[in-house]
Amino acid sequence: MTKRFAVVLAAGKGTRMKSQLYKVLHPVCGKPMVQHILDELNVCRIDQTVTIVGHGAEKVKELLGDKVAYALQKEQLGTGHAVMQAEETIGDEQGTTIVVCGDTPLLTAETMEALFTHHEEQGAKATILTALAEDPTGYGRVIRDGTQAVKKIVEHKDASSEEKQVKEINTGTYCFDNKALFKALKRVGNDNSQGEYYLPDVIEILQKDNEKVSAYQTNNFYETMGVNDRVALSEAEKWMKKRINEKWMREGVTLIDPEQTYISADAVIGQDTIISPGTIISGTTTIGDNCELGPHSEIKDSRIGHGTVVKQSVVHNSDVGSHVSIGPFSHLRPQTELADKVRVGNFVELKKMSMGEGSKASHLSYLGDAKIGEGVNVGCGAITVNYDGENKFLTTVEDGAFIGCNSNLIAPVTVGKGAYIAAGSTITDDVPQKSLAIARERQTTKEGYINK
Repeated sequence: MTKRFAVVLAAGKGTRMKSQLYKVLHPVCGKPMVQHILDELNVCRIDQTVTIVGHGAEKVKELLGDKVAYALQKEQLGTGHAVMQAEETIGDEQGTTIVVCGDTPLLTAETMEALFTHHEEQGAKATILTALAEDPTGYGRVIRDGTQAVKKIVEHKDASSEEKQVKEINTGTYCFDNKALFKALKRVGNDNSQGEYYLPDVIEILQKDNEKVSAYQTNNFYETMGVNDRVALSEAEKWMKKRINEKWMREGVTLIDPEQTYISADAVIGQDTIISPGTIISGTTTIGDNCELGPHSEIKDSRIGHGTVVKQSVVHNSDVGSHVSIGPFSHLRPQTELADKVRVGNFVELKKMSMGEGSKASHLSYLGDAKIGEGVNVGCGAITVNYDGENKFLTTVEDGAFIGCNSNLIAPVTVGKGAYIAAGSTITDDVPQKSLAIARERQTTKEGYINK
């Protein structure tokens, strides 16, 4: 079986992005562009991938880790020069190499696999991935002869008026016979206005050597789009969002208004879940079956169990069980853990805490750095006072306890199993099991005071 290699071009700074963030690290639906490409390549049968880095090399390496090899392009001298940097790693290998740009996040494994297959079946030395563009302005045209063989690639600025009518464009993705690629790259010159070494020149060199050059046309032009500025970034985001949303609808998820629903590339959603407009599901979030999310909820890097409802609320880095009710207007901050059948209601904020099965905090509470058992009722306005200005302390509320309205639990403190806290109390000492703690001023009434 022919060995396969990949060269990912990720060295450009992307000056048109006008950003401190290097171009290929800009996210599309929550995932950096170059990560999209690597994830799709991983689906293909690739023996080794070489990522060409330059600007922001350390950041790119930090993102991709040790799953790929790297080659440094110290000077940005064109795409041909960039690919040449991979010679030390794979130049002597026998096989097929795909060259793909790190700023084409919409390119799918299916399209790349089809390109590989076409190239190998044709026995070509080079195969160009092409597409039909309604408006091909600015793109290099693929000119074919009478037998539909590739005659040449001509850049838009160099095309004749007749050639400019051609709508088949060069997408910038190629497959090459690996040894033929690096042999031809040594003959690429830089006698052009930019003084750069262009990868498409390899096509012309191979044709002059009477080597076979083929082309594979994808049906999806939008897949091949490169991102060079913020306008193109927004277009890529739009297409990726559409692709992701359609995927989940076909998997049995109901999106009331797909245009107003954002789902990250790494999210996973169960069947019969209903997502209302304005909902954002980002990061590596996992949603169970039969959930109801939104409208206008934000869930990030969290796990949501089956049958849970999240209305107009924010859930970040949290673990939520099944048949939980959250919101409206709740805020689950990182390291919140809710067991099954928990109720968290209006204007409740939770942080670095856990609640056992069946417990509830229905409204207007702050519970941070706390461990709350099963079947606990937390009344309106209750607060765990966890911070003394320097350190955070733990509040423990055991199973079946009842926390009255407007109670302050001054940590560190423990409320025992089945204990009651009277409304309006400020608790500074541990409360034993099945006790009633009252910590408030007795009421004083002065009759006739107003008349005086």
